[in-house]
Amino acid sequence: MRNGPQATDSASATSAGPRRPALLTAVRLTPRSRGQVALAVVAGAFTLAQLLLVRPGMGLGWDESVYVSQVSSHAPAAFFGAPRARGVPLLVAPVTAWSSSTVLLRIYLAVLSGLGLFLALRAWRGVFPARVLATAGALFATLWVTLFYGPQAMPNYWVAVGALGGAGCFLRAQANRFDRAGLWGVGLSAALMAWMRPTDAVWSSLPLLVLLVCVRRWRRPALLGALVGGLIAGAAEWVIEAYVSYGGLAHRLSDASRIQGGLGWNIAVGDQLRAPGGRTLCRPCTGAAPPLPVALWWYALPLLAVLAAVVAVRARRPVATLVPVACAASAAFPYLFLIGYAAPRFLLPAYALLAVPVADLLVRLVRAPGRIRRPLTVTLLTLALAGHLAVQLVVLEDTVRRTTAAHREWASVAAGLHRLGVRPPCVVTGLNDVPIAYYAGCSSAATIGHDANTTSAGIRRTAHRLPFATLVAKGGSPPSYARSWTPHQVVGVRVYVSPAVTAGGRQ
Repeated sequence: MRNGPQATDSASATSAGPRRPALLTAVRLTPRSRGQVALAVVAGAFTLAQLLLVRPGMGLGWDESVYVSQVSSHAPAAFFGAPRARGVPLLVAPVTAWSSSTVLLRIYLAVLSGLGLFLALRAWRGVFPARVLATAGALFATLWVTLFYGPQAMPNYWVAVGALGGAGCFLRAQANRFDRAGLWGVGLSAALMAWMRPTDAVWSSLPLLVLLVCVRRWRRPALLGALVGGLIAGAAEWVIEAYVSYGGLAHRLSDASRIQGGLGWNIAVGDQLRAPGGRTLCRPCTGAAPPLPVALWWYALPLLAVLAAVVAVRARRPVATLVPVACAASAAFPYLFLIGYAAPRFLLPAYALLAVPVADLLVRLVRAPGRIRRPLTVTLLTLALAGHLAVQLVVLEDTVRRTTAAHREWASVAAGLHRLGVRPPCVVTGLNDVPIAYYAGCSSAATIGHDANTTSAGIRRTAHRLPFATLVAKGGSPPSYARSWTPHQVVGVRVYVSPAVTAGGRQ
C-alpha cells in the first residue's frame, strides 16, 4: 500500500481522467533489501583507505589545532573566531580530553567518518536501490578531498554526511507519513549540520524549507517541525555564545563575514577550480588552474548531475533526483558566489549530495539493454572511473606528503622552542603561531589579523613573567616589542625569546 500524497493524487487522477504527472511527485519506496551489507563494505573500505593513504601520523593542521585545543589537556585553548562552532571540539573530546596522541585521534575520526557515511547512505534505503547507494558512497568516498578530510578534526565532512542523510530521510518521511525514523533522521541530520557549521546547515536545508513552506502538497507540519527543530537545537549553543562572547548574534555574523573577507557578491568559481589540484586553502587564489586531467571530474560532476535530472524528469520520477541536486546547488552557492577565496573542503556537502543522482545515472547506463551498447558502455565507464580513481589517488598522495612535511616542520619548531626554554606555561606569537603553540603546549597570541586576541602592551607585560617566543620568517623583521629580545635560529625560523627565558630554561 502506498502512503502519503501519492495515494490521494492517484485517486483524484482516476476520477478526473489521466493527467500529466506533476514535477514534484511523491517518492515510490521500494522494499528493504540486504543491500546494507554493500553499504557497510563501502564504509569499511573508506575507513581503511583513510588509515592507509592519509596515515594517522600526519600532525594537526592550523584549524585542527584551534578546534582540538578547546578540549585538550595538552595545550591552552586557542582563540576561537566568530565563524567557528563547537561541534568539532565536542566530537573529538572523547579522545583529546585525556590523550594528546594525534595517531589515536586520526584512527578514532577515520572509524567515526566511516560510520557516518554508512548511516548517511542507509538513510536513503527504499528511495534508491542498494546498488545505487553503494555506487554513490564509492564515488564520494574516493574523492581525494573526502579521504583527506575524513580523519581530520574539521567540520565540513560532517556537514556533508548530515546533508546527505537529511535529504534521504526527508524524502522517506515525505513519501510515508508514518515513517517516524525518517522524521527523527531529518531532525538529527539538521542538528548535526548546525552543530558543525550553522550557516552551512541553513544553506544545505534551504530547498527543503522552501518545499515545506511554499508547495502546498508538500506541507507537513511534523516534517517542518523536525527540520526547523533540528536546526535550532544544533545552532542553539552558537547563538547563545554569540550573546555571551561576541556582542550579540548580529555582531557575530558581522565578525564572521569580516574574517571571511566580507561576504557579498563575489564569483569564486575560478578560485574553486584551482582547488581540486590539491590546494587545501586558496587565499589569495592566484596561479594557474590544475591540468585538465586533474580537474576534469570537477567539470563533469555538474554536467552529470544535470543529465541525471533530465533523465529523471523524462522517466517521470523526478523528486528523488531533483531534491539532492537542489540541496547541492544551495550548499555550494555561498562558496561559489559569495566568498573571496576557496578551499576544496567547502564543497564537500555538494559532492556528497550529487553523488546519489550521478550514481543512479551511471547504474542506469550500465543496465541499459543492447547486445553491443551495453558492453561498450560498461567498458567505457570502467576505463573512465579507473582513470578518475588514479587521478584522485595521485592528488591525495601529493597533498598528504606536502601537508605532513609542513606539520613536521611545525613540530620541529616546537621542539626547538622547548630546547630554548620556552616550555609550558608559555606563549607563542608570529609566524604559524597557532599550530606551533599547540605543538609546544603554549598559548598563542596575535595583535593583528583574524585571530587578534591581545595588544603589544599586553605582550610586553606577559613577556616579563612567562616564557614568550615571537616567530619571524627568514628575512623578516621582529615587531617593536621583540627587537631587544634574544634571537635564535630554529628550523629556518627566526625565534625571539623574551627576557623570562634563558638559553637553558626559565629564569
